[in-house]
Amino acid sequence: MARLTRLHPPGIAQHIIQRGNNRQICFTCDEDFSVYLRWLEEYANKFGMDIHAYVLMTNHVHLLVTPGNGDSLPKTMQSLGRQYVRYFNKCYRRSGTLWEGRYKSGLVQSEQYLLECYRYIELNPIRAGMVVDPADYCWCSYRTNGLGEAGPMLTPHHEYLQLGNSVEARCKAYRGLFTAHVDQVMIKEIRESVNKGLALGSERFKDEIEANLKRRVRSAKMGRPRKRVDDKTQQKSLL
Repeated sequence: MARLTRLHPPGIAQHIIQRGNNRQICFTCDEDFSVYLRWLEEYANKFGMDIHAYVLMTNHVHLLVTPGNGDSLPKTMQSLGRQYVRYFNKCYRRSGTLWEGRYKSGLVQSEQYLLECYRYIELNPIRAGMVVDPADYCWCSYRTNGLGEAGPMLTPHHEYLQLGNSVEARCKAYRGLFTAHVDQVMIKEIRESVNKGLALGSERFKDEIEANLKRRVRSAKMGRPRKRVDDKTQQKSLL
C-alpha cells in the first residue's frame, strides 16, 4: 500500500511519534534525555513550533505539537533527528541509523480529543510499568502540566488554558483528568491515527480536513469493491 503523504497544516495540533530502529534503545542515561530536550526546545523555537506535551521513553518519543507554518514540523524533526544521531553515535562509538525511518504523525481535533492525547502521552510510563504516578517520571511534561513546575519549552494549548483561570486551577483540573485511565477504545483510535498518518477527531473534522487538504485522513476500506449485479443476473439467481 502506498504511503500517505504527511500533512503539516499550521495551527492544527499533531501527535508525533518517533521510534528507535528495530525498537533499539535511543536514551541510555540522563544526559541523553537532557540533550534531546534541549535541542527539541532550540529547534522548535527556531522553526516556530509549539510543544504542548511530551514523553521520552527509552526507545521512542511522543510529542503533542502545533506547527506555526507548513515547514515548522518537518524542519524541527529533521534538524533534531540529525543532531541527536550525531551526538549518540559519537558518544557510543557507533555508526548508522538510529531512528526507525521517518517520524509518524497524526492530526488531532482540539475539542474532546486534544486533552485525551495529552493524557495518553503522559501516561506512557505507567502503561509501561515504569512508575505508578506520572509525576514520578521526570522525562515527560506532566510535572509542568499537572504540577505547575517551570517548563519554558512548553506552550499550553488553548484547550488546556480553558481548564481554569489560574495556574493552580488549571493544574488541579488537569490532575483530575488522570483519576481514570484513557479507555481502550480511545487508546486504539490514538494509536491508529498516529501510526497511519490519519486524523483523530469527529467525522465532521475529518470531512473538513479531507475537503481542505485533498487527502484521505480515514482508514481505507478493506477488500475489493463489490461488483454491481444487473437486473437480469439478479432475476436468474432468484429462479
